[in-house]
Amino acid sequence: MATDPAGGVGVDDLSSSSPVAFFCRWNLNISRKYQHLLDKSTPFILNRWIGFLGVAFIYIVRVYFVQGFYIVSYGLGIYILNLLIGFLSPQDDPEIQALVDGPTLPTRGSDEFRPFVRRLPEFKFWYSITKAFCIAFVMTFFSVFDVPVFWPILLFYWMVLFTLTMRRQIMHMIKYKYVPFTFGKQRYGGKRTATTDDMSLPHD
Repeated sequence: MATDPAGGVGVDDLSSSSPVAFFCRWNLNISRKYQHLLDKSTPFILNRWIGFLGVAFIYIVRVYFVQGFYIVSYGLGIYILNLLIGFLSPQDDPEIQALVDGPTLPTRGSDEFRPFVRRLPEFKFWYSITKAFCIAFVMTFFSVFDVPVFWPILLFYWMVLFTLTMRRQIMHMIKYKYVPFTFGKQRYGGKRTATTDDMSLPHD
């Protein structure tokens, strides 16, 4: 134990044993363990989304039985729509690049993003939407968030907003020729296929 010149206890010992320092160390330890669990769950895509469906189902059942908190559900729906747009959009918007770089000639027969890099990666999309449902579920236990509202109007407005937003996103995909999924894209193997010139060569 360190002492000061007067023979008392050092300042470092007081600061290291204070409740604030203990709480900071505890919080750091919990954060590291939590981040470690998130890192371990990264490759288990199907299991993560099954867990999300369970969380979403619990929230839906909660709202159904309490018959309220529709404004919370509406805000949750707007937030999910925003996340979905980020998940379906490329990291580098070709519309902005066209304005900055100007028109360019295509360099290959099929000019599209390979590989497709999302603005919002899949893991962050899953994490954000799962956390949003958990926060919304906690909010249903506080009556201050239960604002009386005619929920069919909110549902209709959200459906119109979803339709217009998805239509704009699909038109953006068609215009700039990109697909936000990996299936159906051209893949290059390790072996080169035989051409007609190779087949016409004489063999000894």
